[in-house]
Amino acid sequence: MNLEKEKQEVASFMRRLYEKGLTTCSGGNVSQRIESVVVITPSQIDKAYIEANQIAEIEMDGKNLTPYLKPSMETAMHLAVYNARPDVKAIVHAHPITATAFATTNKEINCRLTGETRAIIGIPANAPYALMGTQTLAEKVAETATKNANVILMENHGIICFGESLLMAFDRLEVLEAAAKATLITHLLGDKKEIPQQDLNEIDKLFS
Repeated sequence: MNLEKEKQEVASFMRRLYEKGLTTCSGGNVSQRIESVVVITPSQIDKAYIEANQIAEIEMDGKNLTPYLKPSMETAMHLAVYNARPDVKAIVHAHPITATAFATTNKEINCRLTGETRAIIGIPANAPYALMGTQTLAEKVAETATKNANVILMENHGIICFGESLLMAFDRLEVLEAAAKATLITHLLGDKKEIPQQDLNEIDKLFS
């Protein structure tokens, strides 16, 4: 199976995350599932300059088809989500500053401020804390994902988003960060105008 195109896409979106300031040069990971194989970013490589030939290939059972590469330490988490959610074809995990700040508090990101936010994100979910790179974290995130959640705040860690494509997953993460900033700014301004529930219901129907 030639996965060069998919590897180029994964590398491109990883670079895009860094260029947009949504993660650090060593943080975050991106993957895409093609049938029974997952292509995923590696560990310990500068994400600002990552290229397709550095993207690992992993079977759904965890076998590394590219043993000369060290896949992301969060590979188990990606595989757990793919196994729990057959509809998910792409995953983006990163640490956008504002949204991650909400993941370290009991405050919620307000997704009722704009129609775009509601349409693209819906209602974000929260996954309880677990040590990074562990099977426990993988299980907790996958369990949260089964509750029809495509955007998850990982407690004291970061954000993970799912989609039918890398663009969809990336868009969800970027919109979440924008929503987090809007939540913070409206709080500082001391005023906010939320979309009425009946209109939110109409948005949900339109994009369901």
